Amino acid sequence: MSEMQNKITKSESWILASRPKTLLAAVVPVMVGSALAVSENKFKLPVAIAAFLCTVLIQIGTNFINDLYDFFSGADNEKRKGPQRVLVSGLITPAEMKAGIIITFLVAFFIGLYLVSVGGIIILFVGVVSILAGIAYTAGPYPLAYHGLGDIFVFIFFGVVGTVFTHYIHTGELSTVAFWSSLPVGALITNILVINNYRDFEEDKDANKNTLVVILGRTFARYQYVFMIVLSFAIPLILFFIFKVTAWIFLPYLTLPLAYKLIKMIYTLHGTELNKTLELTAKLSALYGLLFSFGLVF
Repeated sequence: MSEMQNKITKSESWILASRPKTLLAAVVPVMVGSALAVSENKFKLPVAIAAFLCTVLIQIGTNFINDLYDFFSGADNEKRKGPQRVLVSGLITPAEMKAGIIITFLVAFFIGLYLVSVGGIIILFVGVVSILAGIAYTAGPYPLAYHGLGDIFVFIFFGVVGTVFTHYIHTGELSTVAFWSSLPVGALITNILVINNYRDFEEDKDANKNTLVVILGRTFARYQYVFMIVLSFAIPLILFFIFKVTAWIFLPYLTLPLAYKLIKMIYTLHGTELNKTLELTAKLSALYGLLFSFGLVF
């Protein structure tokens, strides 16, 4: 542990704590919601930048809280199969992490005030609820991640809310197309959490962290993962046939080989082998989101 501390600086420790590979989850809903606004000639660059910064900061703050309370509960320990956490390693103290959480959410809130000035009081409500939900993910009297509600939280806030309200700030409209477009975003981002919890099944169970995988089992988790992928690739069909979006909306189908590979991986890999599956699941979310955004624009 001391050897690791000597090799990693404090700034590098904070970057590690932010979990940069997970931040794709914050980028995709803003990208898709903004792309839909571009297709309607209502895109506003300052809105896109501010929305991106807010969602990334909320994601980072949520990751910090997750580190802190998983450390307190014992869910993060030396036996974990994923990347080592900064609190367990002694790279950041609990007091420092608490300060980091407060600063991160405060910065997100103040940047969000610009979005409120553009989108109105509803955006203030959405922003405050998003921050509170990020805190409630692993903190508070009923932490969502410890009661099988983490997947629902991710799907709603990093899928539906992130996409629909990014589009809303640009356009001032709550859109049915934006809602349908949010579903693959939420599904593929949720799969990042599914793989993470699938890998950490034993450690979470021992720590009484009742994720959906712990409650319903690994077989359910595999079905859930496949269902989310199937849902994601069904949405372009709905947008094309019902909402008359152009055939460019099928661009995400270029990621089908990767999706198939990931389904095979979740049925064949175990333990630390799933770290690669986790990384590729995040990449699928980002690549699908990029191609989906292009499809919406064209």
